[in-house]
Amino acid sequence: MVRRALVASGVLTWLELSAVACQRPPAAPAFTPGLGEIMTLTQMRHSKLWFAGQAGNWPLASYELDELNEGMEDAAKFHPTHKDASLPIPALIEKIMKEPIEGVEKAVAARDQAGFSEAFDKLTEGCNACHRATNFGFNTVTRPAANPYSNQAFEPAR
Repeated sequence: MVRRALVASGVLTWLELSAVACQRPPAAPAFTPGLGEIMTLTQMRHSKLWFAGQAGNWPLASYELDELNEGMEDAAKFHPTHKDASLPIPALIEKIMKEPIEGVEKAVAARDQAGFSEAFDKLTEGCNACHRATNFGFNTVTRPAANPYSNQAFEPAR
């Protein structure tokens, strides 16, 4: 009689469903991007940063620089060590990339075209120094020579 009252009220059904729910397999682990995927996006941001700065689109340059920083944060977070690196990735980023990034930030904030080009070249050399420190020196980054983003306007909006 008690069981019938529980079934009628829905309590037993809820309890039975709860027991089934507890037997579900664990969720799949969250996706972690590989270091190569993060670096490919970093290369894209590096290129877009160059074209934005060359066009004098300082808001876009600032945005791309933020995205570049986020990519390096992701590299440090998801891949704190690398099998061939002499130091942990976060330490390498701090040691090699901090100063060049600050130089680009200052040039962008000042809207300094000549300063931007110089700071960008130092940033690019920082990328290459980091690659060498992780035994990826064969991966040499350069100033973009041609715009691969024909579907994006880099000139400032009017």
